[in-house]
Amino acid sequence: MKKILCSLMAACAAYGASMACTSLIAAKGATADGSVMITYAADSHNLYGELYTQPAADHSKGSMRKVVEWDTGKPLGEIEEVPHTYATVGNMNEHGLTIAESTWGGREELAGTGLIDYGSLIYITLQRARTAREAIKVMTDLVDRYGYASSGESFSIADGDEAWIMELIGKGKADKGAVWVARRIPDGMISGHANHPRIHKFPLKDKSKETIYSPDVIKFARSQGYFNGKDEDFDFSKAYGVTDFGALRGCDARVWAYFNKFASGMDSYLPWIDRAEGESMPLWVKPNAPVTASDMKWMMRDHFENTPYDMTQDIGAGSYKVPYRWRPMTFEVDGQEYTHERAIATQQTGFSFVAQMRSDLPHYLRGLLWFGTDDANTSIYLPIFCSVKKAPAQLGHGDVNTLDWNSNFWVNNYVANQAYNRYSLMIPDIRRVQEELENAIDTDVKVALEQIPAFDDETAIQLTQDLADLWAERATTSYKQLGDYLFVKFMDGNMKKTDEKHEFIKSEYGMPVYPEFPGYDERYFRTIVNDAGERLKVHKIDY
Repeated sequence: MKKILCSLMAACAAYGASMACTSLIAAKGATADGSVMITYAADSHNLYGELYTQPAADHSKGSMRKVVEWDTGKPLGEIEEVPHTYATVGNMNEHGLTIAESTWGGREELAGTGLIDYGSLIYITLQRARTAREAIKVMTDLVDRYGYASSGESFSIADGDEAWIMELIGKGKADKGAVWVARRIPDGMISGHANHPRIHKFPLKDKSKETIYSPDVIKFARSQGYFNGKDEDFDFSKAYGVTDFGALRGCDARVWAYFNKFASGMDSYLPWIDRAEGESMPLWVKPNAPVTASDMKWMMRDHFENTPYDMTQDIGAGSYKVPYRWRPMTFEVDGQEYTHERAIATQQTGFSFVAQMRSDLPHYLRGLLWFGTDDANTSIYLPIFCSVKKAPAQLGHGDVNTLDWNSNFWVNNYVANQAYNRYSLMIPDIRRVQEELENAIDTDVKVALEQIPAFDDETAIQLTQDLADLWAERATTSYKQLGDYLFVKFMDGNMKKTDEKHEFIKSEYGMPVYPEFPGYDERYFRTIVNDAGERLKVHKIDY
């Protein structure tokens, strides 16, 4: 499988690292429809956004499965196959089990030396587990038996009833295995992780079994000199992660933005985000009101708007309020290092999703993967139910170096990359088309949930496939048309005039009317004057 996702080979503390992922969680009771939701943005500068599928299969005794490292394509070896593997579509399987991740690297000396890398761990588990608790057992058994091959990782693991965070890191040269801790997110709460370990202290004796951990998670930290206090004071994040400016401002800040959007009192954690002062941000908070799938989609489009880190407000946004910053993430001026903000929505996303799981629905509707390619901010979230067997043609295999107008990934890039230049001018047109499409999709999904259960299983499953195929084609066609429209409307730095139907206005004689010239804002002009004002000054000349 094509190497993908968010490899941070060192800790997120290496803030210049260019790849990072975000996963947000809403447990049962925190959502308006009683579902469990997790999100994921697979952020990588060389990732082609596509939807992977794997059919269910039976395997003969003695069959072996090859393990290939996602980030390098390097063959790592083989493991024993199980008698039956479940079908998967994206990061969800046929039972609605969904797994997402974010890499935090951690202590460099603990990079895994085993057989199972984090990417393989996700997909092997999706093929072998039905529930979140089963998934944790499968994942930890795999790394215990075959060893772990990656660096520190956080996993969101969820089914229709439960959502968990599991954090895991290898033991380096000391042992091929890993140490880990997993916590169930309580009903009614929201949580998340973004390239920094989020589990700090945890109960060591949890009779409810909603906190579980490897037997040596504290002992190993002691043996390596990472911790020397009382067991009850053990902090997983501080022991195995690296907490510095990059880890907090570049990573925890994304989770803070999510909490701040839906819960009160989050300003009290700004000292932690900015300076690692005061109380660390909690693993979960209670939202002021139940969140919806739409809320989660729009959260994945966040650029810290209306917060102290708003990316549309500083001079880096330019005249057109562009909430994007090209890499590298940090820069130096006169010996002082500075940072760009790192928001949830980012230009290098290959694909993202909002996974919605409900245990009260028929098996073929139990999981709904709202799947989008490229930048979540401008993409369309397409409806992929867990029973979909084949990726729609527009979401199939492609190449990040080869333009394809039938590819959802490429037409989304066509739209987004135009907006990166003149964001405030183009985003209203993008939002208009984006919202029209997503509202229509929402209506179709609502009808599907109401009517599909009336059909036999075979027909119902085909209808979910038809729904996925229909909207992948429509969204891709619509966005190609949108990209063409933007190109024509904003050609050469101008802005052509349009009517209420968004059609270009012509004069009474049929000629295009003269375009508008949006120009720049005053701050932009002042910046030019401060830099080269004397040379550019207009002088009065009497000749």
